Amino acid sequence: MALLHRAELRPTKLELLATWLPGQDWYQESASGEPVRVAAYRFDDPAGEVGIETVLVQAGDGPIHQVPMTYRGAPLEEADGWLIGTTDHSVLGPRWVYDACGDPVYVAALASALFAGTGQADEFIEIDGQLERRERSMTITVSGVPRADIPTVGALRRVTAGDPTRIETGSVELAVLRRLDGSREPNVDATLTGSWAGQPTPLSLVYASVR
Repeated sequence: MALLHRAELRPTKLELLATWLPGQDWYQESASGEPVRVAAYRFDDPAGEVGIETVLVQAGDGPIHQVPMTYRGAPLEEADGWLIGTTDHSVLGPRWVYDACGDPVYVAALASALFAGTGQADEFIEIDGQLERRERSMTITVSGVPRADIPTVGALRRVTAGDPTRIETGSVELAVLRRLDGSREPNVDATLTGSWAGQPTPLSLVYASVR
């Protein structure tokens, strides 16, 4: 369960992305505007310490880009290269926002969704002391051969930026697509796909293979 707060962020997530995205080699910039949110999905951190959200954004009539992000209450060691920026959360205080591909908490949650079937997190927001479920803006599904031996994800061995961004651990390889253009990759063990309003046909989001 993802507990969301009615809070202000300064700068906002989209303001952070508008500054950060043009510096990424895989980002196809558009002259017709700054990125806007298309949809998003979340995973749970079992420890409850790290927020994990993947946002789909689009600028003008450009392609839809996928940006996994983690939100932390303190800097992640040896991850300066993955830092998107910092923001002030009116409830939680300072937050460090990372490109989640370089965050081991995200990688473990993603692998769990792909191989253990944990799926996306239900989102709740507290209103007048009551928790209310927030409607999902997109739905994710996993396809692939079910595995009896679910791989244990250890430390990150290598993360290669690009499209897709490739993440290698001791047990799995993950490929996170950045531009969602409907392309498919054969010969993988599992595929994460997503659909949302305006995109009823699921598009590939992540590929996974067991090492």
